[in-house]
Amino acid sequence: MIPTFIRAYEASAAVTGFGIAAFSDAASTDRVALAGANTAPIIGVFDRQGADIGGMADVIRAGLAPVLLGGTVTAGAPLTSNADGAAIAAVAATATTVRIIGYADAPGVVGDIIDVWVAPGLLHSAA
Repeated sequence: MIPTFIRAYEASAAVTGFGIAAFSDAASTDRVALAGANTAPIIGVFDRQGADIGGMADVIRAGLAPVLLGGTVTAGAPLTSNADGAAIAAVAATATTVRIIGYADAPGVVGDIIDVWVAPGLLHSAA
């Protein structure tokens, strides 16, 4: 068994299972919502249940977690969020710091649910 670290947070909006979790307003609250961009303060992946607005949502913060794909990815690719909170391959953009959720543990295409090694971090551009 691969250990995981799961923590519950209040959902500031309805969240779906297997989506990428981000702090809603990191400056004033620790509530969470689906990540809406590759620059969102990404922290983990929602478990399969998701949550209604105001409900408690379990977020997998470390270990392997199933995540919904929003694009084609290869195994080992760093993953970030699209506008819908689904995982896509992360690409460093000039003058933009891209936040990642971790690394794909398998290849997949849009709509697949694959495992991601949850390791939030930053992807910087070379320029």
